Amino acid sequence: MQLPSLKFGDLVAKMPIVQGGMGVGISLSGLASAVANEGGVGVIATSMIGMRDPQRAKDPHGSDIRALTEEIQKAREKMQDGLLGVNIMCALTNFADMVTTSVKQNVDVVFSGAGLPLDLPKYLRETSEELKQEVRTKLVPIVSSGRAANILAKKWTSRFGYLPDGFVVEGPKAGGHLGFKPEEIEDPDHQLEKIVADVIETVKPYEDKHGRAIPVIAAGGVYSGEDIGKFLQLGAAGVQMGTRFVATEECDADIEFKRAYVNAKKEDVGIIKSPVGLPGRAIMNNFLDTVSEGLRKPKKCIHKCLHSCAEENSPYCIAQALVNAYKGKLKHGFAFAGANAYLVDKIVTVRELMTSLSDEFDRRWGKEEPIQK
Repeated sequence: MQLPSLKFGDLVAKMPIVQGGMGVGISLSGLASAVANEGGVGVIATSMIGMRDPQRAKDPHGSDIRALTEEIQKAREKMQDGLLGVNIMCALTNFADMVTTSVKQNVDVVFSGAGLPLDLPKYLRETSEELKQEVRTKLVPIVSSGRAANILAKKWTSRFGYLPDGFVVEGPKAGGHLGFKPEEIEDPDHQLEKIVADVIETVKPYEDKHGRAIPVIAAGGVYSGEDIGKFLQLGAAGVQMGTRFVATEECDADIEFKRAYVNAKKEDVGIIKSPVGLPGRAIMNNFLDTVSEGLRKPKKCIHKCLHSCAEENSPYCIAQALVNAYKGKLKHGFAFAGANAYLVDKIVTVRELMTSLSDEFDRRWGKEEPIQK
């Protein structure tokens, strides 16, 4: 079996690897363009993307639009290959602005999760009408169950005549906010292998009816080339990886953020309760210890970035904590990370990482017959 390409309709990435969109500021134009140049799908995360704009406090939405436009253009200037995606959480208060800006900038793929993006095709259609031209951007929701995939496929086709261009299926070993209840995180019935198979089975009738493929991409805890082959054998079209790309030279985060991964031990990676009301996986540190001990008090929110954040009951502003972490100020923030972050032992280039993943895949799966789809 050889590493296949990854296709979203007429758009093709040579490598079946999507770099996960990591906010705040962890995957911007630097990382996304480097991954694309190695044949993968590089992804810019939009959460708080305008954080460096001096006007952000007065004009948060405008600063995010300007910053996203700039990051997309910077990535395009550096790219010679691959596809460019943007990750936009449904929970963002400026979700619509981020989608329309991405489409106007002609990104290849919009990935959207943290809720069900039921209206995502509407913004694509409205932007296309505004531009008076057909747009090429593909829409790929992020889901955690076959049920969610079915709801989206049914709603999109009935309301907009639009079939999803793919699905990212994110399991409970992912970093950051998780789309699972705490008791589901270790439940065998909710592990990635199970839910990938569930989504593949769910999308099959839609593929048959509409006569085209809907690629299913496995995400959350995918670490090695051997892992990639395992999910391809299960019928996935590709994988999404976030944690592996943090400890790269091209990652947009501060060096101290990357060192947190390199220095982490297995027991350091744990589950926290986020101010947005969801469990999340992070590298534990003194900041999170003070939170768990009740030593932090709520402060007035200045960012207003998430619909779901109960700021009046929050011991800290998660947006500001993640901005601090991006800047390397981990005394005042923390690093989200996947379950396998403790396996990272050095900082490498994106090219070195992609080559090692390909080599690992070949050693384990090179002589295997591909799954018959």
